[in-house]
Amino acid sequence: MKHLIPLLYIGLTLNAAETFDTVIANGRVMDPQTGLDAIRHVGISKGTISAISKDPLKGRITINGKGLVVAPGIIDMHQHGQTPEDYPYKAMDGVTTALELEVGTADVDLWYKIRKGKTPINFGVSVGHIPVRISVMGDQPAFLPPADSRGAKQRATPKQIEEIKKKIEHGLRRGAVAVGFGLQYTPEATQLEALEVFRVAGKYNASCHVHMRSKGHSSGLNIYTALQEVIALSAISGAPGHVVHIQSTGNLTTPQLIEMIAGAQKRGLDVTCEVYPYTAGMTDIKSAIFDSGWQERAKITYNNLQWVATGERLTKDTFEKYRKEGGKVIVHANPESLVRKVVSHPITMIASDGFKGHPRNTGCFSRILGKYVRENQDLSLMLALKKCSYWPARRLEKCAPAFRKKGRLQVGADADLIVFDAGKIIDQSTFTNAAQYSSGIKYTLINGVAVVKEGKFQKNTFPGRAARGQVR
Repeated sequence: MKHLIPLLYIGLTLNAAETFDTVIANGRVMDPQTGLDAIRHVGISKGTISAISKDPLKGRITINGKGLVVAPGIIDMHQHGQTPEDYPYKAMDGVTTALELEVGTADVDLWYKIRKGKTPINFGVSVGHIPVRISVMGDQPAFLPPADSRGAKQRATPKQIEEIKKKIEHGLRRGAVAVGFGLQYTPEATQLEALEVFRVAGKYNASCHVHMRSKGHSSGLNIYTALQEVIALSAISGAPGHVVHIQSTGNLTTPQLIEMIAGAQKRGLDVTCEVYPYTAGMTDIKSAIFDSGWQERAKITYNNLQWVATGERLTKDTFEKYRKEGGKVIVHANPESLVRKVVSHPITMIASDGFKGHPRNTGCFSRILGKYVRENQDLSLMLALKKCSYWPARRLEKCAPAFRKKGRLQVGADADLIVFDAGKIIDQSTFTNAAQYSSGIKYTLINGVAVVKEGKFQKNTFPGRAARGQVR
């Protein structure tokens, strides 16, 4: 987006007399790409930022930004909840683009069709190795494969691997933003199978968003070999590698894992990672994650598990009961000291891993901006905006050029913007009451249209568009 910088200054002089659709006046304008941090007036027309000026601008609608931060909207690369129930919470948390990139979908066209014209914020999806593998192995469609399913526990034949590759490539040609992997959920997917899919992704410059294969460090296949696998897959195939929720899989070894990624980056490899700002994760209790040995791998026990439906902590008996039934379980595994360290690390991005029942679904980014920026001062506001908006856009733009106009606050960029009170923004959701709006977001603009206005979500407003890769 180098061309956006000179356009910004052209906008200062040529657009002064223009009447814009919307003007955000007197806000603290922050652009995480250029480092701009100054009081400015922002003019928006036809869903695009048309001017950024030191002088007042005229708009049909004027938003008073005095005392507020104006920033690019947040790009959440890891949002599982993609329903009409989820999107208002995301908008109230400052998310302008929500992406399902870890699990993804097997039918990219259908996924986008379901949401077209019905979604308040922008949306996008990967073609997912998990759902594609489930379909090829002949299982019933499911979000995650049960531990005893063929999708999880059956080795793919050479013919099945070819079919998986064919479906992955079809998804990329139909506009998938990336390729998703959940290798811990599909333990019989071999390293060769993963490499073959990475090679397909490499043809399209598509990043591969990987839930790593293993936890712990007490066996030959461990958290270190799991990360080494992702780095090697990227190096061999040329496809960018991206490790999802690295602290959720890595636990206390996470700082060492992040340094491994930093080392790979220094040697020219395109490998990145993301974290979320909570001490607990959440997953399906029937998944392969809870196969025999899970306690040793994760260094936790039954009492670290919290059943979402009731809020109860589990025992051996209730674990075995719910394991047969299936459902969501919160996994309390990390200390707050680790969270503070990983969210502030210079190379990590922020993504929510959002899903109903966990506070990260509704409060992830306000928690970053409120607790970790303002209260703890673990990182600067500008660095937080890079982690939440600019870096995710940059991660995806090789495969999906639409992201070259997101994550920036510059003339020519999409008018996906947030206006918030940096002194008050905070999450409200908890592990016992996760469905709570964040506070402090005054406006969330999607393609120039306010879906949050004066701190309130606007119902029946659907300016969200597909943030889609190239359709070939």
